[in-house]
Amino acid sequence: MTEAHEYTVDLNWQHDRKGSMSSPVLNTKIEVATPPEFPKGMPGIWSPEHLFVASVCSCLMTTFLAIAENSKLEFIAFDCNAKGILAKKDGKFQITEIHLYPTLTIPSTEKEERAERILDKSEHHCLISNSIHSKISMETTIKVG
Repeated sequence: MTEAHEYTVDLNWQHDRKGSMSSPVLNTKIEVATPPEFPKGMPGIWSPEHLFVASVCSCLMTTFLAIAENSKLEFIAFDCNAKGILAKKDGKFQITEIHLYPTLTIPSTEKEERAERILDKSEHHCLISNSIHSKISMETTIKVG
């Protein structure tokens, strides 16, 4: 893997407080808007705040998948809920905290400690989490199924 990568995103304003996001290397466009908590916000559309929290959550998953594969950890399912807290800090709004709630289903209890260690390692190595100032916390659930 090279040392630097570039990710390009294009955004086009549509109307009101809504735009359409795309990338030259992706097929799907995403509508994005001001969230309804703000003046003229639009419900039911992805907001920058949702995408910010989603980037941390999805990075945890992709980092976990890579580490689990390299560690040969067998698992049945991985799910994660995430919650971002938007608050004023030093007079500016920012996402101050992101809480991650991953649930990992493994085939047997004998790999439970190892699974927990790999999830912790995944959180530690998540490049998005390592790129932001928000406090990241993780509450893991391991299931046997």
